Amino acid sequence: MMTSSSVTPVQNVDVSQDNKNEVKEQNEVKEQATNPSNSNSQQFEDNQGDLSEDATKGDGSVTSDKNFDGTEKQEEKLDEKSEEKSSQDTKIENQDSGVSEKKSNTNESENKSDSGESQSQSGSDERDQKSESDETEKKSESNDNKQFDSDETVNKSESDENEKKSDDASETTDKTEENVEQSGNQESNENSDEKKKTDDNANSQVSNEVYPSVAQSELLNESTTQNGSFPTQAAESKNEKESQVSSKQSTEYNWKLCNATAGPDFIPCLDNLKAIRNLRSTKHYEHRERQCPEEPPTCLVPFPEGYKRPIEWPKSREKIWYSNVPHTKLAEYKGHQNWVKVTGEYLTFPGGGTQFKHGALHYIDTIQQSVPDIAWGKRSRVILDVGCGVASFGGFLFDRDVLTMSLAPKDEHEAQVQFALERGIPAISAVMGTKRLPFPGKVFDAVHCARCRVPWHIEGGKLLLELNRVLRPGGFFVWSATPIYQKLPEDVQIWNEMKALTKAMCWEVVSISKDKLNGVGIAVYKKPASNECYENRSNNQPPICSDSDDPNAAWNVPLQACMHKVPVNSTERGSQWPEKWPDRVNNTPYWLTNSQVGVYGKPAPEDFTADYEHWKRVVANSYLDGMGINWSNVRNVMDMRSVYGGFAAALKDLNIWVMNVVSVNSPDTLPVIYERGLFGMYHDWCESFSTYPRSYDLLHADHLFSNIKNRCNLKAVVAEIDRILRPEGKLIVRDNVDIISEVQSMVKSMQWEVRMTYSKDKVVGFLCVQKSMWRPKELETLEYAID
Repeated sequence: MMTSSSVTPVQNVDVSQDNKNEVKEQNEVKEQATNPSNSNSQQFEDNQGDLSEDATKGDGSVTSDKNFDGTEKQEEKLDEKSEEKSSQDTKIENQDSGVSEKKSNTNESENKSDSGESQSQSGSDERDQKSESDETEKKSESNDNKQFDSDETVNKSESDENEKKSDDASETTDKTEENVEQSGNQESNENSDEKKKTDDNANSQVSNEVYPSVAQSELLNESTTQNGSFPTQAAESKNEKESQVSSKQSTEYNWKLCNATAGPDFIPCLDNLKAIRNLRSTKHYEHRERQCPEEPPTCLVPFPEGYKRPIEWPKSREKIWYSNVPHTKLAEYKGHQNWVKVTGEYLTFPGGGTQFKHGALHYIDTIQQSVPDIAWGKRSRVILDVGCGVASFGGFLFDRDVLTMSLAPKDEHEAQVQFALERGIPAISAVMGTKRLPFPGKVFDAVHCARCRVPWHIEGGKLLLELNRVLRPGGFFVWSATPIYQKLPEDVQIWNEMKALTKAMCWEVVSISKDKLNGVGIAVYKKPASNECYENRSNNQPPICSDSDDPNAAWNVPLQACMHKVPVNSTERGSQWPEKWPDRVNNTPYWLTNSQVGVYGKPAPEDFTADYEHWKRVVANSYLDGMGINWSNVRNVMDMRSVYGGFAAALKDLNIWVMNVVSVNSPDTLPVIYERGLFGMYHDWCESFSTYPRSYDLLHADHLFSNIKNRCNLKAVVAEIDRILRPEGKLIVRDNVDIISEVQSMVKSMQWEVRMTYSKDKVVGFLCVQKSMWRPKELETLEYAID
């Protein structure tokens, strides 16, 4: 069987027999993409636009105010130049040898202009001038720089017997090598008719959505020599060598199935049972904190039996598949409180939670009525929900345009965070124990705790003081718990101690009210926006933190029982309240000044704007329409290496949420992300993430792997990606070509579907892959994770 030659530094992907028809349709889209009339639109943007040259060289420079204190470098090439485009010669390899790309002599409708020929051909008169067109094509062998005119179109024959190929392989030495691979959207058969229609639409978008802008005008500007049905020896040998290299690389990754007590719910850093058994104490919930193994696992976590594609949002807020989270203890323990119920093949969430059994929205509106200044979705945009249960509070706050970071310890109530994520609600497994939460200081507009049973008042109020650290000056603490409205001796004692503690912390009591429908009391406090109260206290308890204590230091930093001063300088973050949502997502934070150098080398405000404009172009021109992703299937998204949150901001109008992860070895730009009404957390990708398996629908990794390659085991990072990505979930990677090739080999060895890949200048690469349902048979027992 004939195969067309491919000149590309990345691996090729085979398309299954079932996808031949879809590939044929995509090839027709490819043909249309070469029409110069579409060349003004930029697809698969890899051009950083207004970002400076320095954007390719580093994560940032140290600024005068320590806002961006990273120094590592990235190698991404930026602004594409027009003269480079004119010298590029791109060759396309059809993904299926049975659906080969060719031009038929008998059905040719291609109109070409030749600088060495006197005649020109019009597409509208093509039928009358067909013979001239054929003769012109035959004469074009000596013309190496032929351009298509603006009226050209390309029709392909459906015959599989007369494949034509370009022969001049040596001409590609000084030209851009680029390969585009696509495969059809393979969705599960749930609501199959509707989904097939949606996916077909996604795969047959306007033609100029298919290719990167670098190749728009010359995508089919092949060598003019035509070889008929005969391949070249160079092409045959090159393909075979590439095939052997690909096969060899695949065998290097011997994946095994993780054998751990937690089974399909395994979280390496929270299920390190050996480390937990060796803890001296669990008094402060040390056993729920991160206890990462010395070497991160490289095995793959099994799926629960009968796993199905998750129900789409917003239906998922009300019900999820029982087979995906087959746990019933919470339903049995909390069923009377309407947390969760087992209803046939579903787990349903009929009410809200312990404190709002008759509806979360009523509870949310009650808070708004008692404290109008909280202004859900305007003044209060990003909040923290501590002890979130199944996160119904955060789930219904989406209706008020509020983004909620929900957290709860693993297994405190069986699978509560897993329920939340399966429902499509943001949540992480975390506990307030001995270490600071993985967030900067002064970032949350409000903090909420509904009967979370956290002992805020003990040990000098250390845990409440941690909330004070992450709460903005002027922000609200909403507490609805039994001590507010019940008169049991224990509740009365806690209430009295909380009144004394909050007064000593200078928190103002804004409101104490009762939600009559749900039968609960709600107390709302406000953190001071100045230092006046601190300075006037007669007793310096809790103490003010020393000036050397950095409130933004949060990765494995022990808790401190002290309070940080409120910033007073008008250019210092926290001295003013952010703009109201949604203006704050677009506008540069007031505390980014020209004296600060941004991560791309420009003054910080320019850096911020350039980054946002870049990601708006990339998302609009490439991600939304150009890759065949059905975004209605996407709800939980993670940007694994976020900078200013531009990627998440560009997706803000979709019905999704994005977890922005700022690596601990990257510039600390997480405060910028919160300032613009988005959220995220710190993380070290050499360790596992604090989430359950199968948590996210889409992961985005922009130069993540090249950034961590010298510190982390890339195979372990890919295994972690497999762990947290849902089956049929997508991974988008933008990185150096050698990294793209390595990652592609690894995911192909796990039988993931390579949906698209391309590279340019042998430097920058792009990869979009879809996780499969494949699991290895051989087990790898993790001794530290076995009871």
